[in-house]
Amino acid sequence: MDSSIIGARLASAAVAPLVKKLFVAESPGAGIADKPVRVSRIISFKGEKKTLTEKDVRSIAEELVARAVNSSDVFDRLPDYEQHAAVNALANSLRALGNLDMDDVQAVNLGYRALARRLKKNNESATIGLSRDAVTLYETVLDAACLHILHFFTQRSTFVARTLVEQSRQLEELSAKIDSLIARTPSPEYATFEQRYADYVTVRHGELTIFGINLTDTPGKWPLSAAYLSLEATIESADAAPSFVPAEQVLAGRKRVLLRGVAGSGKTTLVQWLAVSSAGKSLDDGLLYLYGLVPFILPMRTLTRKGMSLPRPEDFLASVGCPIAGAQPAGWIDRVLLEGRGLLLIDGIDEIPENEREGSRIWISDLIAAYPKNRWLVTSRPSAVRDNWLTSLDFSEFELAPMRREDITSFIRRWHLAAGAGESYERALLRAIVTKQDLGRLATNPLMCALICALNRDRHGYLPEGRKELYEAALSMLLARRDRERGMHEPGLLHIAGSYQVQLLQKLAYWMIRNGRSEMDRSDVIELLTRALPAMPNVADKGSPEEIYRHLLVRSGLLREPSVGAVDFVHRTFQDYLGAKAAVEALDFELLVSHAHLDQWEDVIRMAVAHARPDERTRILTSLLNRSDASPDYSHRLRLLAAACLEHATELDPEVRSAVQRSAADLIPPRSSEQAHVLADAGPVVLELLSEMQGLSDDEAYFTVMCAVRIGTDAAIPVLAQYRDLSDKRLQELLVRAWNEFDPNRFADEIIGHLADSDVYVPVHNAHELKALERLGGRSHVRLTGVVPLEELAASGIASRVTHMWISANIGLSCDCLTSFSNLQVLTIGLVHSELDVSALRGLRSLSVIKCVMGVNLAGVDTLPDNVKIEALESRE
Repeated sequence: MDSSIIGARLASAAVAPLVKKLFVAESPGAGIADKPVRVSRIISFKGEKKTLTEKDVRSIAEELVARAVNSSDVFDRLPDYEQHAAVNALANSLRALGNLDMDDVQAVNLGYRALARRLKKNNESATIGLSRDAVTLYETVLDAACLHILHFFTQRSTFVARTLVEQSRQLEELSAKIDSLIARTPSPEYATFEQRYADYVTVRHGELTIFGINLTDTPGKWPLSAAYLSLEATIESADAAPSFVPAEQVLAGRKRVLLRGVAGSGKTTLVQWLAVSSAGKSLDDGLLYLYGLVPFILPMRTLTRKGMSLPRPEDFLASVGCPIAGAQPAGWIDRVLLEGRGLLLIDGIDEIPENEREGSRIWISDLIAAYPKNRWLVTSRPSAVRDNWLTSLDFSEFELAPMRREDITSFIRRWHLAAGAGESYERALLRAIVTKQDLGRLATNPLMCALICALNRDRHGYLPEGRKELYEAALSMLLARRDRERGMHEPGLLHIAGSYQVQLLQKLAYWMIRNGRSEMDRSDVIELLTRALPAMPNVADKGSPEEIYRHLLVRSGLLREPSVGAVDFVHRTFQDYLGAKAAVEALDFELLVSHAHLDQWEDVIRMAVAHARPDERTRILTSLLNRSDASPDYSHRLRLLAAACLEHATELDPEVRSAVQRSAADLIPPRSSEQAHVLADAGPVVLELLSEMQGLSDDEAYFTVMCAVRIGTDAAIPVLAQYRDLSDKRLQELLVRAWNEFDPNRFADEIIGHLADSDVYVPVHNAHELKALERLGGRSHVRLTGVVPLEELAASGIASRVTHMWISANIGLSCDCLTSFSNLQVLTIGLVHSELDVSALRGLRSLSVIKCVMGVNLAGVDTLPDNVKIEALESRE
C-alpha cells in the first residue's frame, strides 16, 4: 500500500476536531504567557485537567484509521485483525504524548516525522508480526496525526504570543508541508495503479550496471542503493565562483534543471536514483522534496528512435516500453501532472540529432505551459545545447563536477566490493591513482573509474596508458578473454573471434553515428548484419544473422536491449570509439571534418585521431584548421577541437602540432567556462600556453584558473600559483575549492599558504588537509566538506582561530563539540538534518548567526541568547 494515499481524509478539516480532543482547551487570557508550554501540561487524558479516558483515546485512533482505510483500497487486502492491531499501536503512540519531555516550540522545531519517530519508540513491539501494509497504515496515520498536532500547536495563542517572530520560518515550512501532503495525495481511484507503477520503477531501475563486475561469477548488476555514489553539481554565476551542491539535490528548491555532464559522468545513474527514490517513498532528509512525486523516465534516444513524434503525456509509459502501460487508468497522467506531482526526467538531449533538438525544446515548452507545477530534470552533454537553452522556461543550469579524490577512492572501494575482487588489487590501484598523474586524469568519472578497475584486476595491475589504450584493452577483455577464461569454447557453442566481433560492432556503431542516433531498431541490426556477413565467410558459417546478433548481444558485453525491439551500446563512449575506428578504416576523413562542428561528433573525431596513422592524423588536423578559417561561425569550436585532439596524437608531424598549438593560442586566455573546459580537454599541453599569459582581466584570469584546475595534474600548480595574490573573490574561491584535486601538502604550501585570510571559506576534505592547514596556522573561515570528523577539527590547534564554520558534509553533526570553537561567530549548516539540537551553543558568547538550509529543524533555539539570529541559507551559497 502506498503510504501517500492515506491523505485525502486525514488532511481534511474533518480530522482537526479529532486531534484537538487530545489537548485541553485554552483558558481566557492564555495569550499573555511569555514562555513555551510543556506538551505534557496540555494533554487532555492525564493530569488535573483530564477530560478524556483511555477508551476515548482509542476511539480517536479508531476514527483516524477508519478514515485512512476509507480513503484507499486497503480494506480489500488487510484483515480485520491487522486493522485492529494498527489501531492499538496508534492509540499507544498517541498516549505517549503525555510522556514527552519538550515544549510546544521544541515539538514544532522537531518536525512531524521526527515527532512520530519519538512516539513510535514508546511501543516498538506493537507492530511485530504485522504485514507490511498494516505497518505502513499505522506509520502513515501516525505521521499525518503528528503533522496536525504540530499545526494545532502553532494555532494556540500561547505559542503565537511567544514565538510569532522567532518561529516564522518554521511556521511557513510547516504550512508548506501540510499543503504539500494534501497536494501530493493521489486520488483513491488511481491509488492501486500508482502503487503498481511505483513497484515497477523500483525494480526496473533499482539496479546499476557497473562495468567489469560481470567478468567473474559476480552478477553484472548491483543494487542501486549500494552502488550509487553521490557526486557534486555546480552552477555558474557571473559574479561569483561556482556553487556546488549534491547532484541529487539540484531539484530541491528548484522546479526545473538542465544538467550537463560529459560521457560517463553519471547523468543517467542520477536519473535512476531520483526515479527510484521518489517511487520508493523511503526518503532521507535530503530527498524529502521528492515525497509523493511520480517519476517518468523519458530517454530521448528511445522516444525518437523510429522517427516518431515526441509523446503526449498519456503515451509516456507506452513510448518507453513500460509493460503495464495498457493498464494505465484513463486520465491518470493528466491528473498527476495537473496536481504538480510529476517528476519528469528527460535523459540525453545530446543523443538525438542536432536538427531535432529545437523540436524537443518546443515539446518541453508546450508541456510546461499545460502542466506548470511539476519538477523537471533535463540532461545533456555540455556542448550539445547552447548556454541558457532553457533559461526562458525558468530552468537553472548545472554541470556535473568531475569526481574528487575522495569520490574516486570511494568508487574504487565499492567496485571491488561489488566485484568480489581482492584487497590487494584495490590497494594497488589506489596507490596508482595517486602516483600516476595521467591515470588520475582519466579516472574523473564513474565510467572511466569502472573501466580502470576492471582492467586493473584483469591485467593483474598492469594498466595501459591513455584513453585509446584503455578502450582497446577493455574490448580485448570483453570480447576474447572473458569467454576463454570462463571455459565457453566448448564444442557445439557458437564462437566468434574477437577481431570479427569488433568489425561487426564497428558497423553498428558507425551506422548510429552517421544517422545521429544512440539507439536503433533490432530489425535494422539484423539487416546490417545480413549485408555484412557475405564479406566475412568465417563468421557467416557460424550461424544466421539472427544467431550472430544474439551472440553479440549476450557474449560481447557491449550491446543491450533497453526496450523491446531496441538495441544500443552499454555506453555511448564505446559507440564513439568503435564508430571512429570504422571511419578511419573507411578513410572517411572528409565526412569526419564536415561534421566536426556537431557536438555528437566531437568524441568520434578525437578517437579517430587516436586510431589514425601519423599521415592520417596530419590530414584530419590540417583539414580542421582549414575549415576553421573558412567557417567563421564554427571557427572557435573547430580550433579548440583540434587542440583537444593533440592529447591523442601520440605521433604527429611537429609542424602540424605547432600549427594546432598556434591556432589554439589565439583563443588563450579562455573567456568563458565553455572555452575553459574545452581547452582543459586538450590536456597538460595547454599548461605551457597558460603559463605565458600576462596582464589578464579579472574574467580572463578567472577562466584561466578554471581551465588549469580542470586539467588536474600537479603540473598545474605553478600556473595556479601565478594568481594566488589576486583579490578577486571568485578566483580565490575557485583556488581553495581545488585543493582536493592536487597533492595536499604541495598545494597548501604554494597556494593556500599565500592566500589572504579573508571571508573565503577554506574547505577541509580529509585528514591530510587538516594537518596541512594546522601547519599553516589555520584560517578564520573553514568549511568541512569531507570525511574529517568535527571532533578532530575541534581538537586541533586551529579551533580558536575559526570565526566562521560551514558544515556541508554528512558527519553526524552534534553541536556539543562546537563549544570548543571559542571565537565562532557564524555557523552555517549546509545539509538537511531532520533534528539538530543547538542548545549546547547557549554558552558560546561569540556566536551571533546560525544559517541553515530549508528543512533543518533546530531544537533548543529558545535557550540561545537573544542576539543570536537564525537565518535561511541563500540557495546561491
